[in-house]
Amino acid sequence: MPGANIVTQNDLLIVGPGVLGRLVAKKWLKEHPGCKVYGQTASTDHHSELTDIGIIPSLKGSTISQKAPYVIFCAPPSRSDDYPGDLRVAASNWSGEGSFLFTSSTALYDCSDNRLCNEDAASLAIAIMKKRPRGRIFLGCDNKPLSRQEIMDAVNKSGKFDTEFQGFTGTNGPSGKRMENSKTRADIGWEPQYPSFTEFLGVDS
Repeated sequence: MPGANIVTQNDLLIVGPGVLGRLVAKKWLKEHPGCKVYGQTASTDHHSELTDIGIIPSLKGSTISQKAPYVIFCAPPSRSDDYPGDLRVAASNWSGEGSFLFTSSTALYDCSDNRLCNEDAASLAIAIMKKRPRGRIFLGCDNKPLSRQEIMDAVNKSGKFDTEFQGFTGTNGPSGKRMENSKTRADIGWEPQYPSFTEFLGVDS
């Protein structure tokens, strides 16, 4: 790691410091004053931005002289020619002391977004790393599942948009599927900022 002669117990390596990674970095630096946060990227395009928020940037594949006690892998597969290989390299840069966390997004519907906001994802990631679990899978969701129609009914009710949603053109999709993370919440002691999508919109459920 550039300039890292001494590794402290709370130093963090973020592989893929995009939106989620940057939020994790800001929260981690606030909770652990004096620690170092490193960010490995696929290009140098945003290195100045990372430096501005306290991240020490480096390119993916660059030599790392010291292993980090905490590593979080946030890089998307779309930016990699060898995603499993990148993950193995990231794991090799972990000292084995704190936590290694691999992040991945999922959704019930065929879309690129889910209903867990980035701030909640960042707070969950940090809560998991601080617990130092081994070989576990955790799920972040709001535990208040809604159908597509219920989501759009809430959007209309919120009055936040000029155009009102009129209806779907089809009904294809994974009807009946739900996510539930009571075990994650109990084990990690985490709650999302907004308990439900309707509360996020500021409407009654």
